[in-house]
Amino acid sequence: MSIEWIEPVLASTTSIGVVYLLGSLGEIYAERSGILNLGLEGIMAIGAAISFIITIAWGHALAFLVAGIFGILMGLLLAFFAVSLRLNQITVGLAITMLGLGLSGFITFPTTRKIILQTLNPELPGAVLETQSVSMLPSVPIPLLKEIPIVGPMFFNHNVVVYITLILAPLMWFLLFRTSAGLKIRSVGENPGMADALGINVFRIRYLTCILSGMFSALAGAYFMLGFQPFWIEGMTGGRGFITLSLIILSTWSPLRAIFGSLLFGGIEVLQYRLQLFGLGATSPQFVLMLPYAIAVITLSLLSVESFRKRISAPAALAKPYYREG
Repeated sequence: MSIEWIEPVLASTTSIGVVYLLGSLGEIYAERSGILNLGLEGIMAIGAAISFIITIAWGHALAFLVAGIFGILMGLLLAFFAVSLRLNQITVGLAITMLGLGLSGFITFPTTRKIILQTLNPELPGAVLETQSVSMLPSVPIPLLKEIPIVGPMFFNHNVVVYITLILAPLMWFLLFRTSAGLKIRSVGENPGMADALGINVFRIRYLTCILSGMFSALAGAYFMLGFQPFWIEGMTGGRGFITLSLIILSTWSPLRAIFGSLLFGGIEVLQYRLQLFGLGATSPQFVLMLPYAIAVITLSLLSVESFRKRISAPAALAKPYYREG
């Protein structure tokens, strides 16, 4: 096996891994505060759809901005039902997933999309209104570092979003585990009643973390569209939101560990595309294809077992609504 074969595989592993990492960063904060957002899949889908349309109309930069705004709105929707109304978080999350998938399909339907694009940019030529693809984010190789064998192509020959995400993960770990703000978030997720008694605004923190979860999930969908698969297919997120949820559990709610987990899931996904080179393409590609989803189902199922939750140090108040006494 030559290094020429290994390097593009590792580069693709990082590229797709960033989708999982971006989606997990905000959700780690939400779950650390006690909010389980099962709507990641739908929010990723709406982020991908919005970025697809806005890129055609206005370009990459505004695509991420608008996708992030829509993610914030979805996060606020989650917070309203899960925090203010104290509805069952699993039910709310699944409803948001269905809403996001349905809305993404609606706005990208050819007739609807054409109306939206003509409204956003009346000067677009007719052929562009019918396109199913967009331009990918340009790579920004880092001089010298990109020449390092193996490591260079894997980490230093990507677009700006990859670099920002890889820098953001340790910063968010530091904020969560080494600052008073992070301590407040974690205390709300462990014992919201005690946190409230100490003067911490439980509802405000949970609203903020819901917003973070929604925003990062939408940005993950936008990056998937613009940085990995730059052509629109309905349902293109393909369950990656649910895989992200299992990644968070396996990383034990740590942004740093999520880096390694995202690379693991990214590597598994890339492996399915390269499996035929090992002579296994005719016999077992489905097995490799199902691995991330099987892991997701198992970990999410185990999360409902109280003894398992304690063993992996899950936030004690995760998915539990808070009722202020008195």
